[in-house]
Amino acid sequence: MSETQAQPPVENAGDDDKVPAYSWYVLVVLVVVYIFNFIDRQIVSILAVDIQRDLGLNDSQLGFLGGAAFATFYALFGVPLGRLADNWRRIRLLTIGLSLWSAMTAFSGLAKNFATLSLARMGVGVGEATASPTAYSLISDYFPARKRATALAIYSSGIYLGGGVSLLIGASISKAWDDAFPGGGPAGLVGWQAAFLAVGIPGLLLAGWVATLREPAREPDPSSDRAHPLRAFFVDLSTLLPPFTLIHAGRRGVGALGTNILVGLAMALVAWVMIGLTGNLPQWASIAFGYYAVFSWATTLRVRDPATFKLIWGTPAFITTALGYGLVSLAAYALSFWAAPFAEVVLKLPKAQLAFILGANGAIAGFLGVIIGGWMSDRLRTRIPAGRILVIMFGVVGPILPIWIGYTTDSAVVFYVMNFFAGMFGATALGAAAATTQDLVLPRMRGTATAAFFLATTLVGLALGPYMVGQISQTSGSMRIGVLSLIAVAPIAMLLLFHAYRTVPAAAASVHERAREAMGEATRPA
Repeated sequence: MSETQAQPPVENAGDDDKVPAYSWYVLVVLVVVYIFNFIDRQIVSILAVDIQRDLGLNDSQLGFLGGAAFATFYALFGVPLGRLADNWRRIRLLTIGLSLWSAMTAFSGLAKNFATLSLARMGVGVGEATASPTAYSLISDYFPARKRATALAIYSSGIYLGGGVSLLIGASISKAWDDAFPGGGPAGLVGWQAAFLAVGIPGLLLAGWVATLREPAREPDPSSDRAHPLRAFFVDLSTLLPPFTLIHAGRRGVGALGTNILVGLAMALVAWVMIGLTGNLPQWASIAFGYYAVFSWATTLRVRDPATFKLIWGTPAFITTALGYGLVSLAAYALSFWAAPFAEVVLKLPKAQLAFILGANGAIAGFLGVIIGGWMSDRLRTRIPAGRILVIMFGVVGPILPIWIGYTTDSAVVFYVMNFFAGMFGATALGAAAATTQDLVLPRMRGTATAAFFLATTLVGLALGPYMVGQISQTSGSMRIGVLSLIAVAPIAMLLLFHAYRTVPAAAASVHERAREAMGEATRPA
């Protein structure tokens, strides 16, 4: 079946309808894609010590490579790519994105210094920004609401399977290469460079498989940009990039332009202060640019698509759910990046051993956590309107004790066991958070909602988590203190999620009404 012979969606399937077998097949392919996604994203963790040695990096620079170098571009390109997923052929978009991030992962293996490796990781971020907006939208069309959290949780298991496999593959390839070529192999490549090449190239082959999937049909929507999706994509992209941000603001009036300039100056001031305190220019320049770009996009979206703005940025339930989970992901990303260097540097464990155990730990713990969490959130939602938020709350408090025990012990066994439970408990929140945000928007907005959700998980979680641990580790001289600092974000996350628990039911029940109201306000004469 070609893309023009679209697969009918199951959005309106009755409660007694079975999910078609092809829907499960698509889900399996998307999980494989997500596994590759996280192999390419997380492999830098197990290679971190070797990269640091060969390129002469400090802990905060490592945190930047594991966080903001990827996260800022992943988050920002996720915005226009999310809207493109709402309006264009998602299978085609995912195929292009997979090809790009796989090529940039391979290019990481050719890096000779901090700057070129940073650029390569930025390119990986741009390519990977296509994955979840397209996948979330496809899954939401292929699975009815009653199965959506479970399906999204299964898809999200690719995070943990890929993250775990990345440690095993990275350590094995790096060691085998260095053993075979102690002084460097062809073109002077060393083990960590060979590992990047080895995991990037197969992704290009996977893109061919993805291209064979069927594109599910979508209901016509006169308010969408499907007539000219690529033109709309470049317009969306321009709302994020200076100086185009100033042009868009100027079109809305002098007041909007002044506000945009003031926000830009405020972000620049914050970055200047933080660079002065930490000495890390790339980290804080990326963060300031990212936050300014998000503000510019959101204010432009308010004019161009008031209904989407209302249901995302104008809905406190959406914002608090996304930010609350963003802080869960801050701890999760930090642990997934720093667990291997901690075991190697602090506990003096051999790389081959820790890669095998932490890799298996991460894959099994994450897989179990995300599946159990998704299943539980679906069950709780049938009994309590905001039941999914309870699962996200557990993802905040559950890992606290395992983190404290695991990163204060000198026992390798205790460390591995506690790391397992910390990963499993934290993973329970993902399916619940993703499904909640999808419930708060119209079907045509799902790609954009996914992009907005991932702004929190990346610009809050991924951009700050690994860096925060690295900076505190470098400042304090103790990697233990760096990791334990993650516990401090739990109270903030719980406050946000308490608000979400109170507001999600009403917000979910009034989606269509508030969308119509927003469109009416947009067309009403001033």
